[in-house]
Amino acid sequence: MLHSIPTDKLGPFGEPMAHAVQACVHCGFCLAACPTYRELGQEMDSPRGRIVLMKEVLEGKLSWAAAQPHVDRCLGCLACEPACPSGVPYRDLISPFRALAKTRLQRSFGEKLRHRLASQTIPFPARFRFAALTGRIGKMFPPLLPRALRPMLDLLPETIPRAQSWPVLTRAHGERRARVALLAGCAQRVLDPDINTATIEVLTRNGVEVVVPKAQGCCGGLAWHTGDLAAAQKFARRNLDAFPADVDAILTNAAGCGSAMHEYHLVLRGTPDEARAETFRKRVMDVSVFLMRLGLRELPVGAAGQQRVAYHDACHLANAQGVVREPRALLRVIPGVQLLELADAHLCCGSAGTYNLDQPEIAASLGEQKAKAVRATGAEIVASGNIGCLTQLRAHLARQGSPVRVRHTMQVLRDAYAAALTHPKTP
Repeated sequence: MLHSIPTDKLGPFGEPMAHAVQACVHCGFCLAACPTYRELGQEMDSPRGRIVLMKEVLEGKLSWAAAQPHVDRCLGCLACEPACPSGVPYRDLISPFRALAKTRLQRSFGEKLRHRLASQTIPFPARFRFAALTGRIGKMFPPLLPRALRPMLDLLPETIPRAQSWPVLTRAHGERRARVALLAGCAQRVLDPDINTATIEVLTRNGVEVVVPKAQGCCGGLAWHTGDLAAAQKFARRNLDAFPADVDAILTNAAGCGSAMHEYHLVLRGTPDEARAETFRKRVMDVSVFLMRLGLRELPVGAAGQQRVAYHDACHLANAQGVVREPRALLRVIPGVQLLELADAHLCCGSAGTYNLDQPEIAASLGEQKAKAVRATGAEIVASGNIGCLTQLRAHLARQGSPVRVRHTMQVLRDAYAAALTHPKTP
């Protein structure tokens, strides 16, 4: 028993949660890194403050309801982890705590409805496409929409792209250098399916054979980060079964998905699938990391002239997976690209799954600030590695009347390869 937390009464999460609490020395280095502390200025809306609250709840000294508002405001961006000199594994605390809280808290009807709609649409591309198309119509009649749904609908693009599908197997161009399996994602397949198309094109062009398993499903991140443990476990098991063993890596091109899959061992802790999840997560890798380790066989030529590209660090890529260098290195490979950095790059853009639904004011403020930071660079393109960030950036840049194009790193790289055909080098 650590810090008087009754770990034996908290199920399989008790021990890692208690260790996370114990590791915190309350130094306060996390405060400057935390977006909600910067927004609200309250100790209880900082990682240090939330750890104290969660500790008090787990020890039975504070009610779950008292801690709820502050825990709900956490983006789960994990900016506190790289900022922490003590190495507090905050991710081992926040999602398990939410899973425990789900059965102990009384939510309002509106909150239940909002979570139900999100959980039953976003992880299922066909349903989400239908909901998105319906939402586009609903935006024309805002008074008829429930107020709680308006912030999320505001993020929908002006047009929903046509559905795309990908072969189970796409062979490498030329000699095969590697074989990978790709997670296709959920929201990404609806909001910007070209990201997957671009990813497959870049991989195959560099000698990589790509498998897109038909039986795969949602990564489970949305469920896991909102405390729906049963759903998260179901999604995790489905992917454990769906992805083949005869691949060099399981690739993701969405930071949130990659982060969730890296936590399958925690999602399935205490179950017969825990060991399998531990093995699986070690094979998961962001596509930018895989390409940098493999090395580009074919360098892009790039478009004519200079191109100013700002890079936005997706929280679950930079903070959760420690991937910072690789996307930038890929963009720098493109001739003519001037890579630009954002002010306060460590701060979350406010996307964070359903955060726009749950905390619309904070999400909108963070999105506005991030869009202003992008505009301040003078970039023509802003690139990132997560569909949530791209959607948030696109919406807020549009609101500010900015012409900056929002692209995934793989789209920028694919476009540079394509430019070689349009603008061949003259001898």
